[in-house]
Amino acid sequence: MINRNLIRIRIVQIVYSWYQNKNKDLRSLEKELLFGLKKSYDLYYYLLLLMIEITKAYEAKVETRRNKLLPTEEDLNPNMKLINNAFIRQLEQNKQLIKYLNDYPMSWEDHDSFVKKLLEEILASDIYLNYSKEKDSSYDADKEFWRQVFRNFIHNNEVLDDILEDESIYWNDDIETIQSFTLKTIRQFSESAGEDQQLLPMFKNFEDKSFALKLLHNTILNQDKYRELIESHTDKWDFDRIAFMDLIIMQVAIAEIHTFDDIPTSVSMNEYIELSKSYSTPKSGTFINGVLDAIVNTLKKDSVIFKT
Repeated sequence: MINRNLIRIRIVQIVYSWYQNKNKDLRSLEKELLFGLKKSYDLYYYLLLLMIEITKAYEAKVETRRNKLLPTEEDLNPNMKLINNAFIRQLEQNKQLIKYLNDYPMSWEDHDSFVKKLLEEILASDIYLNYSKEKDSSYDADKEFWRQVFRNFIHNNEVLDDILEDESIYWNDDIETIQSFTLKTIRQFSESAGEDQQLLPMFKNFEDKSFALKLLHNTILNQDKYRELIESHTDKWDFDRIAFMDLIIMQVAIAEIHTFDDIPTSVSMNEYIELSKSYSTPKSGTFINGVLDAIVNTLKKDSVIFKT
């Protein structure tokens, strides 16, 4: 689930902070990298838990209305589709989710008002109105309801984004990516899998974890060589005045190009050029593209790299 885009971002951030404070050794950087990626994975479970908490908030709302001094007919006989939603019940009983939350407890308790407000927005929507009027319930309809709710009320929710960014500094750059993986998980759920439904693993495979550690190692251990390459290809610039983040991004990019024969140079270059648009200056993309292109041509000419 932790894709290489997130890994690249995290490594650029870690290398940047390492240059600000060189009191850390490589082993410490490894731990910091893996801890940051683990926090990204925590967010995935936190978002799955949010859907359960919204349902619990509705259950509490129904119970409160039933216990009113003078309950109405609607209070006594509420629509139970949201409470009986088969997808949510399956998610709530998911063994993998239960184990993870036992091992790494997390809660929406501190954001109870947000959960209740979100519930009210959902209940007032056409998505809920249409769902609540359906006479025949089906697992697919229940799952589709939550897919629509997540896409329309949770994904790209600015209030939620602010909450998550306040919860963890590691989540500032992860939210949109992890939300897309949560939507993917909803689509992948199968009624037949029951409580054994597989959730997404932290890493898609061992190669992605290996990629993260190897990229970090090579970026730091070969820093002098990569810095010399950058300096030799920026002779028209005052090296000391180049944006520091641009230097970091190029250093990590060169480490990837130099180290991983199975990743085309164009893929690596494009990834770091895109990354620079969010983490450096408006002109960084064009500058980094030109420098990296020149460095790649030199490496090919000197037979240092042979890939396309």
